[in-house]
Amino acid sequence: MNAGSTARALPVADGPASVDWNVAALTASRLVRPGPAVPLAEAETTVNQLRALAGRAEGHVRELTGMGDGLPLLPAEVVDRPGWVRGAAEGLAVLTGGGFPPLGPGRLPALLSGTAGVQAGVVLAYLASRVLGQYDPFGGPDGGGRLLLVAPNVVSAQRALDVPPEDFRMWVCLHEATHRLQFTAVPWLRAHFAAEVGRLLEHLDDTAAGVVSRLPDALREMLRRDRAGGPPVALVELLQGPDQRAVLDRLIALSTLLEGHADHVMDAVGPTVVPTVATIRARFTARRRGGGLADRVLRALLGVDAKVRQYAQGAEFTRQVVDAVGMTGFNAVWHSRETLPTRAEIAEPRAWVRRVHG
Repeated sequence: MNAGSTARALPVADGPASVDWNVAALTASRLVRPGPAVPLAEAETTVNQLRALAGRAEGHVRELTGMGDGLPLLPAEVVDRPGWVRGAAEGLAVLTGGGFPPLGPGRLPALLSGTAGVQAGVVLAYLASRVLGQYDPFGGPDGGGRLLLVAPNVVSAQRALDVPPEDFRMWVCLHEATHRLQFTAVPWLRAHFAAEVGRLLEHLDDTAAGVVSRLPDALREMLRRDRAGGPPVALVELLQGPDQRAVLDRLIALSTLLEGHADHVMDAVGPTVVPTVATIRARFTARRRGGGLADRVLRALLGVDAKVRQYAQGAEFTRQVVDAVGMTGFNAVWHSRETLPTRAEIAEPRAWVRRVHG
């Protein structure tokens, strides 16, 4: 299903371990699996419907959340898997190349040098067959934001779940429209996110030997948690030094909030908009936990399983806060950097309510 994509040269991040995002995009495009076979008429219907539903979805999100009043309703881009790869690479090129001060020599692990573009491409290829949609606040021609809906993945997931096509497409659009509204309705959020990522990069002062020396312990800790039935954790989190961990905790808390808020909203809009929302959620949650052994190993190494846990934990935080102080009270999270929940408060929503609402 070819829904359109663009091709242009991408910048290369500064530093000895810089990522050539052109290499990453080319590698991923060659490795990515083809999408499902879809008759032309069905493909055209899917693309057109996703474009139409994206705007309608944001209208529903605004009504529920009370955010974004007066902002223009922007269109979404419907792409195929290579198109998503290109869009993701463009956003990451801006994030790592143009958004932060240049990294000094040795600031990124030499372990990544020379093959960083290929490595990034392998990760993008893995994700390209799984991502249903994405709002990238740093993507687009001017780097000002871009909402992508991956048509073949939406079709593939809808078929696997055996749910009504239009309901599922609207449900996906509600999630991504919420992400776009988070960044467009909260003016300081984009710069705050970029600054936090910048701080994380500034603390990457480990040598390759330092990273490699921690790798066996990190892998053993992953296995220990898995055997103990503990929550999944990304390998990258276990490899962080003390300085990086504080910044990473803030980024994880923010990501958990954004993902959980979007998950809450897509369900809370309700059956008047998505009649089969309860069935879709139940089947989609079960599918998130699935996969063969190789897929589960890759998900663990890439932190995908930890990401899945973020959806549930962030959605529960949002639900409990909305139950306690209403949607208007919840929206205090967007007032400033100081009102964002900490990672501990994400796990204990009442602590955030007490701190912010007294």
